[in-house]
Amino acid sequence: MNDPAVTDHPRASRLHRGQGLWLAFVILVGLNLRPFLTSSGTLARAVSDGLDMALANMAWLTLLPMMVMGLGAFYMPSIRKTLSIRQVVMVSLLILCLGCALRWAVPNGASLIATALLCGAGVAMLQAVMPGIIKAQFPAHTAQVTGVYSATLMGGGALGAQITPLISEMADSWRIALAFWALPIGIAMWIAWKVVPRSGRGVTGSLPSLDLLRRPRTWTLMLCFGLINGGYASLVTWLATFYQGHGWTTAASGALVALLSVAQAVAAFLMPTLAARNKDRRPWIWLALAFQLAGFAAFAYLPDTAPYLWGVIIGIGLGGCFSLVLLVALDHFPDAARAGTLSALMQGGGFPIAALFPMISAWLFEISGDFNAAWLLHGGLVVCVALLAWRFKPSDYPRVMRAGAARADADLPA
Repeated sequence: MNDPAVTDHPRASRLHRGQGLWLAFVILVGLNLRPFLTSSGTLARAVSDGLDMALANMAWLTLLPMMVMGLGAFYMPSIRKTLSIRQVVMVSLLILCLGCALRWAVPNGASLIATALLCGAGVAMLQAVMPGIIKAQFPAHTAQVTGVYSATLMGGGALGAQITPLISEMADSWRIALAFWALPIGIAMWIAWKVVPRSGRGVTGSLPSLDLLRRPRTWTLMLCFGLINGGYASLVTWLATFYQGHGWTTAASGALVALLSVAQAVAAFLMPTLAARNKDRRPWIWLALAFQLAGFAAFAYLPDTAPYLWGVIIGIGLGGCFSLVLLVALDHFPDAARAGTLSALMQGGGFPIAALFPMISAWLFEISGDFNAAWLLHGGLVVCVALLAWRFKPSDYPRVMRAGAARADADLPA
């Protein structure tokens, strides 16, 4: 394994041909992990009316799958006892594809929520193994490829927000629009079938270790990841509805969510790439958090002044934070197995935290009559994350993770 000091060196050699295929795999998988979330948010009112479903209950379409996306990481040790990396990837993509396809025929709100749970289960398994795959396959380009992966996650969210309303209008069916996303997942399954080796050789899985749960740093990472993604979850669920309440059309509000997601994608790629020059990622994390704070304040106090600008600003903050915190988790260990383990645990604890915020935002909306309280809540949580990020000093990583590393060594295959 390469020295961690040069893992992210910006002058590292270019990708070789085999890594190019892996990069295509990373991009295609990443693009398919968020449209199922953002697509339902942009059609919230149409879905609510079509299924006679209370608008507040739309929050379950984000809350439950994000819960599953997080908690599923803790089940990966049992899954990996029977499935190889290839099987994990193929099965999870199949589940995600099935969850989207079934939306074509959902008869009621409960069945739509069930499809969201299916999608969340597929994404849970993929997200648990992808950081470990990246660290293993791109040891000299971990920061850059982490940025690419994060950017495709956000880019997929943008596509879901922008394309779904258009398909709904053309097909005159929100069901067809939601089910459409099974098609690109099929393409991802094809490239995964070609790229991921049957033996799984050279691909290190991220097997969660209970020993790492004894380390306070693991819980700090979980909390930061959860609070950052809580803002994303609330915006994906309610930003379109928020502006529809200001008189916007479904297409216009979907375009705003899409623009936000595009800004996320650009920042998710650029910030880790720029941060690769220095192992201390904190200045970049604080910069991204400042963008978030400005965006939430603008939505709360000046929503109609320059909404597209606010969407770009907060998108930069959300995308940058997501990829940088993911990179920080990988930085804590030099080898792919333990780094992937820590990343999986961070997501396992973080996504359930994030999943609560769409419902909390809906509750605040019912109390106050608008979403301003929710935006201010997320602004306050941004400040909390900025304080927690002070602990991410690279020179401290060996010390804070030493006990976890000792036990994790025993978990690695011979």
